[in-house]
Amino acid sequence: MAYRDFQHFLDVLHAKGELKRISEPVSPYLEITEIADRVMKKHGPALLFENPVGAGQRHGTPNPKSAVMGFPSIHPAARPGSTQSYRMPVAINTMGSRKRMSMALSSEDFEEHRERIAALLKPEVPKGAKAALQLLPRLLELQAVPPKDAKRAICQEIVMMGDEVDLTQLPVLTCWPEDGGPYVTLPLVFTHDPETGKRNVGMYRVQVHDKNTCGMHWQMHKTGMRHMEAAGAKGKRIEVAVVLGGDPVHAFAAISPLPPGIDEMMFAGFLRRERVDLIPCKTIDVKVPAEAEIVIEGYVDPSERRLEGPFGDHTGYYSLAEDFPVLHVTAVTMREKPVYPATIVGQPPMEDGWMGKAVERIFLPMIQLTVPEIVDMNLPVEATFHNLAFVSIKKKYPGHAYKVMNAIWGLGGLAFTKFVFIFDEDTNVQDFGEVWFRIGANCDPGRDTLHTRGPVDQLDHASVTEGFGGKIGFDCTHKWPGENGFSRDYPKLITMAPDVVQKIDQLWPKLGL
Repeated sequence: MAYRDFQHFLDVLHAKGELKRISEPVSPYLEITEIADRVMKKHGPALLFENPVGAGQRHGTPNPKSAVMGFPSIHPAARPGSTQSYRMPVAINTMGSRKRMSMALSSEDFEEHRERIAALLKPEVPKGAKAALQLLPRLLELQAVPPKDAKRAICQEIVMMGDEVDLTQLPVLTCWPEDGGPYVTLPLVFTHDPETGKRNVGMYRVQVHDKNTCGMHWQMHKTGMRHMEAAGAKGKRIEVAVVLGGDPVHAFAAISPLPPGIDEMMFAGFLRRERVDLIPCKTIDVKVPAEAEIVIEGYVDPSERRLEGPFGDHTGYYSLAEDFPVLHVTAVTMREKPVYPATIVGQPPMEDGWMGKAVERIFLPMIQLTVPEIVDMNLPVEATFHNLAFVSIKKKYPGHAYKVMNAIWGLGGLAFTKFVFIFDEDTNVQDFGEVWFRIGANCDPGRDTLHTRGPVDQLDHASVTEGFGGKIGFDCTHKWPGENGFSRDYPKLITMAPDVVQKIDQLWPKLGL
């Protein structure tokens, strides 16, 4: 089931008992984070803060649109102490469990999408008319992929341009005590390649500097940065739309490691089995989802930088303040009664853990297309995903584990993985106990490691230098005769005789154990 919009998704969560409404006045300055963090750590429900409050500290003359929109102009970074309300609810932790992440992707379980992708990547030539008819539903699914132009747009029921723009009216979260300011934490950032016109939708944090400028956190490895650099080479500004809300599948598409040439809105259409409706922005030549809650339109001058940060990041540490591009806002559009979508990041587990786990499972077939010997993969939430990988393989020859390590370090976002552990195919890499047993049993650190260097996450504060650091791989497979200097007989893993296992399985219910 595709969702009409973000509020439709919230209604479904509420109907399923997955959403907790909070009527108590709570401030976007730290307080929402503290509540959400406690709930996330306990794997609790989605939260809808119905009465986010500011401190009554106003910026100059009240915005004339405020009366129409129903909320005052309040500085979002001001500390709590007033009952003045933004009257725009804040929704958070909406994808913070396997069930809700699956619901966000319009599925009973998000593994369904892995199976759909695997089927598309391994097409079979139909043998006869019956087999061809069986393929028809799969082909018809692809008709829902390309986005289409919308006839109406709820995201433009209210339009503010020029002096009417005031981002301080939004309940933007200041998440952690030493953050450089309030941050838009669940943005879909739309840009176009100045050379090809190809759209990119990424999720890059956006710091609100003041009522009409923001910090755009485009890291050195990100597509948004590539687009801005291409615009700068032409001596042009780049137009940017920051979208909040819409079908939650859009957010997943924005964080997905898609192959080059695959449009995020096309992928969203594939996941939701229904085409995405797009509408042109009011002040820039960018199309955005028509059912969004809020759209921030503007431009970035590639030559301009401003201090951005610090920010309490997904690493569990504050990323340091640095100069980043500046977004100049030309318009803000929204629906008449919007809900502000947000998330927080910090020491795991957090909501983003389930978003990352869905990426891991759904994109496994694409990884296997390039590295077919991979059986399974686990990117632990506790290691913030990109830092560590447990990988099982069908080992075919001596040194095979090293081949897979190097392949992983050459694959898109997996290139940032600092620690790679390779296991035999009979290892359940989703079971931490089994993983640690195999590491201790099968890996000699003096023989079975591979150390190298390469690109790492720009936010990795432990690396040798920004964006570049060390990586290490561990061969935790059973060693073959002569492999890497191993000259002894390798022992067998202790297992029970299959016939005994079968007999005891049948007897077990009678034992009362």
